[in-house]
Amino acid sequence: MTVSANGTTDLAFKIARLVEERGWNQEDFARIANLNRHTCRQILKGDDNRRLRNATVSQCAEALGLSVNELRTQVLERLLPRMHGKPAADDEAIRLLTEGAHLTDLVTWLEKNADRASELSPEEATELLALQEPGGSLERLGVEQAVNHIERRRQLLGRARVLAATDQFAFLEQFVDMLFEKVNRTAK
Repeated sequence: MTVSANGTTDLAFKIARLVEERGWNQEDFARIANLNRHTCRQILKGDDNRRLRNATVSQCAEALGLSVNELRTQVLERLLPRMHGKPAADDEAIRLLTEGAHLTDLVTWLEKNADRASELSPEEATELLALQEPGGSLERLGVEQAVNHIERRRQLLGRARVLAATDQFAFLEQFVDMLFEKVNRTAK
């Protein structure tokens, strides 16, 4: 089984960034992950045509001190501190949510979705807590929809970071500028 082409780009970028954070060069990475140097070069270059096999992803995760699930699902910002032996920011987010949740629907959602709640950054947790006011967004939209929006935005920003590190940066910039102008005209 292989990762989809879109998932491969995101995952290869994440692996390359984590390898860079560790201070490893291509040779170090190949030796530590027990992978072929050619495979490592393609991952580190972000070769869009290469599909990462599950065994390759597993070896990369092990070399980085992560589980395959963490490598695949955690956002880069949450993994970077771990490359230096620091805890992820999720402990702070969970603490904020636990202490600040007073809306019954939010408390219930947190109890049922501890895994998704642990994926939230402290900033996202603070944003979610701010939506609790009586008659506010969490009551109108529902907690699930609000969290889905936060998760989708995080994924979109992650993809934009990947694109910004490629030769597609100029196109991304033009597209964002065009949308930004359109939104600003509509808001006036």
